[in-house]
Amino acid sequence: MNLWVVLLALLCVGGFSEEELNPDDVNIGAIFSFNTINGGVSKIGMEAAVEDVNSDPTILGGRKLVLSYHDSNFSGFLGIIGGLEYMETNKVAIIGPQTSGMAHILSHLANELHVPMLSFTALDPSLSSLQYPYFIQTAPNDLFQMTAIADMISYFGYREVVTIYTDDEQSRGSIIALGDKLAERRCKISYKAVLPPEALATRREIRDALVEVSVMESRVIVVHAYSIIGLQVFDLANKLGMMGKGYVWIATAWMSTVLDSRPVSGEAAKSIQGALTLRPHTVDSKRKSEFLSRWKTLSNGSIGFNPYGLYAYDTVWMVANAVKTLLDHGGTVSFSNDSHLSHLGGGTLNLGALSTFDGGSQLLHNILHINMTGLTGPIAFDMDNKSVLHPAFDILNVVGRSYKQIGYWSNYSGLSVVPPEVLYTKERNHSSSSQQLDLTVWPGQTVDKPRGWVFPHNGRQLRIGIPKRVSYKAFVSEDEKTNEIRGYCIDVFVAAINLLSYAVPHKFVLYGDGHKNPNYAELVRLVTSNVFDAVVGDIAIVTNRTKIVDFTQPYIESGLVVVAPVRKMNSSPWAFMRPFSPLMWVVTAAFFVIVAVVIWILEHRINDEFRGPPKKQFLTILWFGFSTMFFAHRENTTSTLGRMVLILWLFVVLIITSSYTASLTSILTVQQLAPSIRGIESLTTSNDHIGFQVGSFAESYLSDELNIAKSRLVPLGSPEEYADALTRGRVAAVVDERPYVDLFLSNYCMFQTVGQEFTKSGWGFAFPRDSPLAMDMSTAILSLSESGELQTIHDRWLNTRTCGQKSSDNTDQLHLKSFRGLFLICGITCLAAVFIYFCLICSKFRRHSPKLSESSAQASSPSVRIRRFLSFVDEKEDSLKSRMKRKHIEMLSRSSREEQQSHNEVREEELDEGHNGNGYFR
Repeated sequence: MNLWVVLLALLCVGGFSEEELNPDDVNIGAIFSFNTINGGVSKIGMEAAVEDVNSDPTILGGRKLVLSYHDSNFSGFLGIIGGLEYMETNKVAIIGPQTSGMAHILSHLANELHVPMLSFTALDPSLSSLQYPYFIQTAPNDLFQMTAIADMISYFGYREVVTIYTDDEQSRGSIIALGDKLAERRCKISYKAVLPPEALATRREIRDALVEVSVMESRVIVVHAYSIIGLQVFDLANKLGMMGKGYVWIATAWMSTVLDSRPVSGEAAKSIQGALTLRPHTVDSKRKSEFLSRWKTLSNGSIGFNPYGLYAYDTVWMVANAVKTLLDHGGTVSFSNDSHLSHLGGGTLNLGALSTFDGGSQLLHNILHINMTGLTGPIAFDMDNKSVLHPAFDILNVVGRSYKQIGYWSNYSGLSVVPPEVLYTKERNHSSSSQQLDLTVWPGQTVDKPRGWVFPHNGRQLRIGIPKRVSYKAFVSEDEKTNEIRGYCIDVFVAAINLLSYAVPHKFVLYGDGHKNPNYAELVRLVTSNVFDAVVGDIAIVTNRTKIVDFTQPYIESGLVVVAPVRKMNSSPWAFMRPFSPLMWVVTAAFFVIVAVVIWILEHRINDEFRGPPKKQFLTILWFGFSTMFFAHRENTTSTLGRMVLILWLFVVLIITSSYTASLTSILTVQQLAPSIRGIESLTTSNDHIGFQVGSFAESYLSDELNIAKSRLVPLGSPEEYADALTRGRVAAVVDERPYVDLFLSNYCMFQTVGQEFTKSGWGFAFPRDSPLAMDMSTAILSLSESGELQTIHDRWLNTRTCGQKSSDNTDQLHLKSFRGLFLICGITCLAAVFIYFCLICSKFRRHSPKLSESSAQASSPSVRIRRFLSFVDEKEDSLKSRMKRKHIEMLSRSSREEQQSHNEVREEELDEGHNGNGYFR
């Protein structure tokens, strides 16, 4: 690169004429194309900053800040000449250049002569590298702008984009950065349309590039160019019909500068409707508002304001404050000859005029460590990469003749509808759920988010690879008469395609020789080599395949299972216990005792068979309870409640014993046939041969994952071969996927699955990596599942009965939940009967119990009452009735005697009265 400097200097024979400079002034230079939008806005901002700096004598201690301007006039050569001129005339800093191409060359001069260069428009990410220590970007460089665009693309759910950019240093570096950021989000640039640099591009070249873009699959287009070319791109795109529905256009910050500084109208405004663009975010403040109010005066109405005017203003102030710090710490503004150039000072080149700034390294340090608040907001640098801290952008949506703001992007929190300065006060949250933008109006004046891609306009149908199976043709096969591809998998694919909102032109292409099932791993691999655009069929979703293709949502569950023949099982001395689960046994036994106790309570007072010594009564309860199991109870029940409980319990016993008998019969006959293989664990520990289906991933899983020797694996091609190999003992078991096994067992009942399903996966359709069609098809498959159509298709092709049952000791066990209703009814009946019985007993006790003497405290105590009640309950009903009868007779006899005595007394009184009367009259 030093050769560049020498060659350019050779063109400047005679050197540069020195300006008349005041040694007390602080001289800085600016290199821009001032008749561009950013050049014109920047000049106004820098002039205002110089005026404000010089109006405050405390800044530079009475020195004057002098800013020289060099117009590069769109020429890289003239820009480099301006840089060399500034190096000769003792400038302490250079603001600019405007483009990254000039910055790459002039940065070598700045490194050599220790002159800091500050630019807010040359934003190539590579300029922030350690290679250019004296080049400082005072605005967010394009790495952050491209990160913002990548976040937007990911937020809207797009996977591929097309880029249109000019072939220059800044655009190339920025597009490389965009590709890297997209890759981090599993997105990519599918096509790059490269335009000649700004001064060389013609409308024909731009049109040709757009024609190429129009036939691409992706409809998400990012335009990164200068304003002149950018507007032509949109104008020609509109004429080609590329600004309608279905397209997504994202322009970098060049478009916002055009809209802010030179409002567009007419066809130009129409051509950018619905586009998204970015603008460097600047914090609202009182100083910013005051500067905006001065803008018309400063610009004389020649150009509108945009944020680069603020960056120009702040950049001048950054240099002024850094020089102030240099002077305050005893530094001086001095220059010395470069020792590397002193021996070249002879001749006409006058290279000795190029001098080194002695305080350059200190001034650079002061700039990088600056901490001030400017018109753009707080200003500081990240020392790791020399970039501004907290870069942020406004996200704008072009609507009408202007735009609306739909959100913000910041390196701190990503996309949001809240200003970044507000989010800086909160905990950082960059999660996908926190990303948010307002409603967007897209090209075509629609608020419905475009799909973002279409099928290429090349007339080619999608080539869908189909496995040419020779077995299990219900899944996928070719009709021998009509050559139609049909089957369960095909019907699911067609039903999903029909749910899409767009047409998918496709044709099925069979893969395989027709003599054996094809290798599915190889079939999937052909998608990556573009032989097929997709693969449809009974394709298992396994880890190795997901690394090279994208699968849709599984449309059927699958997994590897073991199929084995059934053989005689060794009898167990405890086989009679197997019909019931342990809990069922416990509850049943408990109810035998509970019912016996209830019957005893109900019969004890009236039935002699339930009376006697305690030991006899206890044995009677146990005997009666368990004898009901065989309906062999000897004791009669005489009470109505007891008979009701017993009848219900005998019905329950009948159901339980019948169920037990049926289950035990099944266990000792049908279920005595059990496989010698108990699952995949017994297969891995044995040396038996294992069958697998040709083409299935089962072979690689058994050998690679379970480390089973390939010599033990036997390929089988059809259900008939399965049955023959298992029957003849060529293999001890077959390992295959669940859907195949279900069909196999529906026709071969002498086999069954054993053990658990030891892999969990499913079948899906395979598409190239990052294919948007895979995502849409997954959504369609979910819709089929939710509507029930997926099950209908399954039943149409695979609705078969499976006679093979999984071997398990607990398969035919009867559990408590099967009899829960019976036990519940029986329990409630027992409780109700006991409750009614005690109500009747209490009523009888109140009627027949003798009244206690009120004066007897002992007789009225609770303990005495309880003893009397228990004695009453334990007393036999007949005894009570006899006692009550005798009591009644005694009461009648006593009453008769009292009545006779009373009658006699009355008679005697009458006789006495009669006697006295007769004596008187006589």
